[in-house]
Amino acid sequence: MAGIILTPSAQDYLADLLSKQDTDGVGIRVFITQPGTPYAETCIAYCKPGEEKPEDRMIALEAFNVWVDAVSEPFLEEALVDYATDRMGGQLTIKAPNAKVPMVNEDSPLNERINYLLQTEINPGLASHGGDVKLIDVVEGGIAILQFGGGCQGCGMVDVTLKEGIEKTLVARIPELTGVRDSTDHSVTENAYY
Repeated sequence: MAGIILTPSAQDYLADLLSKQDTDGVGIRVFITQPGTPYAETCIAYCKPGEEKPEDRMIALEAFNVWVDAVSEPFLEEALVDYATDRMGGQLTIKAPNAKVPMVNEDSPLNERINYLLQTEINPGLASHGGDVKLIDVVEGGIAILQFGGGCQGCGMVDVTLKEGIEKTLVARIPELTGVRDSTDHSVTENAYY
């Protein structure tokens, strides 16, 4: 079983839990929320027949089936699900060393590296203001054209956010970039945060 390993003790523990379910044929589904970001969380959930997704990969174990989320699968490489008994009873642990590893690197296309930084570092900060930013294009001279949306649209602080926050982060992390420009029309102010 490539990718994810369930130890025999984890399989026994999960099989026992699943045997107590009302429905027959209940398996488990393994997935990661926000894979490839610092906020990645590995999760195991009950998976009743019909709840699996068509693109999930099924792993048939002796006592039950494991459904692995297709998007999460590359991040579950070398993941280990274990059950260790202790004085308090026992605990199921999931170690997924690659859950937070980005799927982009220096060789990835420029727009993928920019989008990755926008999704993992820039947008989580803007989300607290109900806003987001996305890449429209990279033009001659290494200028990234960005579009603000949500609460950023029409916000009076956008220029400061763009120059002090986003531009500094992107130019420091992506050597090919020399600057960023805003493509958004800030005359629309109905959802503005400030």
